[in-house]
Amino acid sequence: MDMQKEFPMTQSGYVQLQEDLEELKTVKRPDVVEKIKVARSFGDLSENSEYDAAKDEQGFIEQEITKIEDMLRHAKIIEDNGNNNIVQIGKTVTFSEVPDGDEEKYQIVGSAEADPFEGKISNESPIAKALLDAELNDSVIVPLPDGSEMTVKIISID
Repeated sequence: MDMQKEFPMTQSGYVQLQEDLEELKTVKRPDVVEKIKVARSFGDLSENSEYDAAKDEQGFIEQEITKIEDMLRHAKIIEDNGNNNIVQIGKTVTFSEVPDGDEEKYQIVGSAEADPFEGKISNESPIAKALLDAELNDSVIVPLPDGSEMTVKIISID
């Protein structure tokens, strides 16, 4: 039996994916269809770079639509249980590096809504895996990409 991967996500992440899908279907898909139509009017398709670029863009858009539909179909909405003493998906964690005290703050989310530039890290990332299920004031050892480790102390969980 084929097991589908679940995509854990917050309610806001689910809504954002729905909005992204709607934009792809109602704005970007019709735009690229129009680009293809215009490019066809230029004549010989074998030497038509506008047509090739538009077809590539169409393929990308269709692939994104399929991917987002799959994520939404297999989404698992993470409910906040109100416990701010344990790190869980959906929680925002502030920690400091030991011993230098540099503070960092991330929300742990499912891979579908991860965006490190927005402070959202995937629950599948090494740092999130190390932090999940840890408690407030715990010291946690986090593996680094170079094979070394760093120790962090959890300051707050929201």
